[in-house]
Amino acid sequence: MSVPLVRPFAAIRPAPGKAAVVAAPPYDVLTTEEARARAAGNPASFLHVSKPEIDLPVGADAMSDDAYATAARNMQRMLAEGVLVRDAAPGFYVYRLTREGHVQTGVAAAASMAAYENGRVRRHELTRPDKEHDRARQIDAVNAHTGPVFATHRADDRVAAGIAAVTAGPPAMQAEVDGTSHEVWTVDDPAAVTEMAAAFEAMPAIYIADGHHRSAAAARVAEWRRAAGAGAGDGHEWFLVVSFPADEVAILDYNRVVRDLNGLDPAVFLDAITDAFHVAPATEPVRPDAPGVFGLFVDGGWHRLQVRTPPPADVPPVARLDITVLTERLLAPVLAIGDPRTDPRIDFVGGGRGLGELERRVRSGDWAVAFSLYPTSLADLMAVADAGQVMPPKSTWFEPKLADGLLSLPID
Repeated sequence: MSVPLVRPFAAIRPAPGKAAVVAAPPYDVLTTEEARARAAGNPASFLHVSKPEIDLPVGADAMSDDAYATAARNMQRMLAEGVLVRDAAPGFYVYRLTREGHVQTGVAAAASMAAYENGRVRRHELTRPDKEHDRARQIDAVNAHTGPVFATHRADDRVAAGIAAVTAGPPAMQAEVDGTSHEVWTVDDPAAVTEMAAAFEAMPAIYIADGHHRSAAAARVAEWRRAAGAGAGDGHEWFLVVSFPADEVAILDYNRVVRDLNGLDPAVFLDAITDAFHVAPATEPVRPDAPGVFGLFVDGGWHRLQVRTPPPADVPPVARLDITVLTERLLAPVLAIGDPRTDPRIDFVGGGRGLGELERRVRSGDWAVAFSLYPTSLADLMAVADAGQVMPPKSTWFEPKLADGLLSLPID
């Protein structure tokens, strides 16, 4: 019997009226210090579950047994106090994000681990084992997936109709987190649940956009529990996703800064890149307006780069990406950047921080050069994933982001 791509689930979620005090930014966008300050005086903040080290002494190991045990205790405390409740019956959930005029509305579901392993839930990024292990320990301790994977699917009329029907009424939950409005509706009518499940089952695949470490951690937990003989139930064979239609998802640029110029002075560096790029000084920050165009900030000034020879159309999808072009024609040969996943001389700056952040970092003296990139398209992301390829790290920045705490998927 084949396993469906997704199925409904009975969520753990804030009790009525509690969403605003529970909802928290994603665990991986805050430092421990920031999370501790955000949760101070608010025992209902989901940061007590997603960043449990905030309840340990300052300096405590965030990946210690004590931290994960604290996450489990806090989850159980919030359930016992009625801050969190568990729905009685499975359903789907419609999740809307609104930020600065941008609106996207997706469906929260339990995604099949079998579909993840066989490529129907498609990925495009490598992950870091230490980050995988941390989230796997947290999931295993609290017995739930508390951080949703941000996924996307090609626009589908049946899914859209289901979303339109439920969002005609008021949301079951609403919260604002850092300028983003989060609204959640429950799809619990049996006919609507059946139709939504069938609509997703007709899709060849959904795509992980943001959350590769969460999904990889879910796979680890499934392996652990299979090996241990998980007993009754198959909750560990599912993980939490919110899938948005591709025509509503916004990808921002993901930019780079490099620590030094590999022993070159700025003039020699600029000369060294002219074989691969047209280089023109700019009087203002350069936000690339097309593929193959890059901004460069070095020695106090901006330059506009344009690749001289674009990749041919018949190369594999990953070879056509701007970040691949920048890596292979400049970062590696001129600046001697090795594996971007591990090289300490390179860092990544999400597009939401603006070009001013690139200037600030270079002017601080801690970094020598910054590069702004044109955003990767969703079509390119899907093409890479469909081809079974892997993008360079930090190729895409998705915003707005999902919150932690509004929906959790129990795995008992």
